[in-house]
Amino acid sequence: MLQVTGVSLQYGSKKLFEDVNLKFTKGNCYGIIGANGAGKSTFLKVLSGEVEPQKGYVSLDKNERMSVLQQNQNMYDNETVLRTVMLGYKRLVEIMDEKDALYANPDFSEEDGIRAAELESEFAEMDGYDAEYQAAQLLNALEIGEEYHYALMSELDAKQKVRVLLAQALFGNPDVLLLDEPTNNLDIKTVRWLENYLMDYENTIIIVSHNRHFLNKVCTNICDVDFGKINMFVGNYDFWYQTSQLLARQQKEQNKKSEQRAKELQEFIARFAANASKSRQATSRKKELEKLTINDFKPSLRKYPFIDFKFEKEIGNDILMVEGLTKKGYFEDVSFTVQRDEKIGIVSDKSTTLTMLYDILTGKEEPDAGTVKWGKTISVSYFPQNNNEYFENCDLNLVEWLSQFSNDHYEEYLRGWLGRMLFSGEEALKKAKVLSGGEKVRCILAKMMLEGSNFLIFDEPTNHLDLESITALNNGLSHYRGCMLLTSHDQELMNTVANRIIEINGKKVYDRQVTYDEYIDEMP
Repeated sequence: MLQVTGVSLQYGSKKLFEDVNLKFTKGNCYGIIGANGAGKSTFLKVLSGEVEPQKGYVSLDKNERMSVLQQNQNMYDNETVLRTVMLGYKRLVEIMDEKDALYANPDFSEEDGIRAAELESEFAEMDGYDAEYQAAQLLNALEIGEEYHYALMSELDAKQKVRVLLAQALFGNPDVLLLDEPTNNLDIKTVRWLENYLMDYENTIIIVSHNRHFLNKVCTNICDVDFGKINMFVGNYDFWYQTSQLLARQQKEQNKKSEQRAKELQEFIARFAANASKSRQATSRKKELEKLTINDFKPSLRKYPFIDFKFEKEIGNDILMVEGLTKKGYFEDVSFTVQRDEKIGIVSDKSTTLTMLYDILTGKEEPDAGTVKWGKTISVSYFPQNNNEYFENCDLNLVEWLSQFSNDHYEEYLRGWLGRMLFSGEEALKKAKVLSGGEKVRCILAKMMLEGSNFLIFDEPTNHLDLESITALNNGLSHYRGCMLLTSHDQELMNTVANRIIEINGKKVYDRQVTYDEYIDEMP
């Protein structure tokens, strides 16, 4: 068991945690959530011992081993791939190296023989004789083929290194597994493999991730980092979010009787538990949910942006027709027609392919061949993956910045739109050029809401956003009544918003009215 006792940590005047007391037990998976900058990754570093708290301590049961997903991709460049994986179990590799040194000694003594016997015994207890085979199995499962196993890590590309480091973290069945954004740079098939692997994992897992679909699949508990506290809740991310929203609504209705409030909560818990899948962790979660009482819940203090895209101009019969679109080096002979009520998820192995497609559709680039025909009633708002052109060398404050895209330049009107995106008071007077990545995204979303278009195009809108903003965006796009083209690595967003999937890899290779999950199920 991993236990946190009275942990407090502060950097300068910024208080990250105060008097945190938590227990992480075997058989559970804990998702760490919180706004950007709340200290999620720092908390993992406290758990691993990389960062020392000012007060309190972290303890791990004797003889239990912790493994951490390393973030430095170049850390093992001088090691072979297979050895890098096995370095996840450092004591095992130390024994291997000491044994090899002993057996290579030409003056092998009786004392050396006794020491070698001791090492062989410890090595056997660690299942060391199967270590290389187990490491190779993990690599194969993560699509790092045998031709790479004895190559140096320096010979691999960034995406391959991420998979090797993930295999390293998983190697040797650690008692406590710490994973910081483990799905980054993984394709959807590998993410699914990891989900299944972790759902059947029998030890303790602690994860920081912005991938809501992943958190929903694998987590039995959520730890919410909020206002210097870390509170633990039973259930996955959706259960935590929906419960917090229910409590927030109930708080607004102060005259609601406590009995009715309790009944509402218990009905919600029962409904959620009934939808749990049959995985081992889901079954465990269901049992915990059934034990919950109204006193187990506290309303979250977290603030969410309000994202709601509306339009006044109704959509006609002609919306968008793309015929034989070709751009050398990107795609060729791509054709599709957008119909009413369609929200199309567009996917590709190369993100540059889709960015070029969207730039052509919005007139920023010209095709080598083919045509793009927009309907006369259609107005388009575009969320580009790279938004630097809107903010670089811009000396305007946010009110002035948003005014560029509005017919109404009244300050209070513009502040209203910025307030929806959590820029209130003095925040609305920040200079546009000093915004963080997440703040820039929220500004672009405010601009798009203000424009009121009936056709939206999104190219990776969740980049730089925290979970609160991603959830708000998901809700806004789900409720939108217009048409949409959407590309996102956020599986939950794609699955809950898109009702048609188009895959473009060179040519259009897939086009069906299915959900994103159904599309994945059909992948070879």
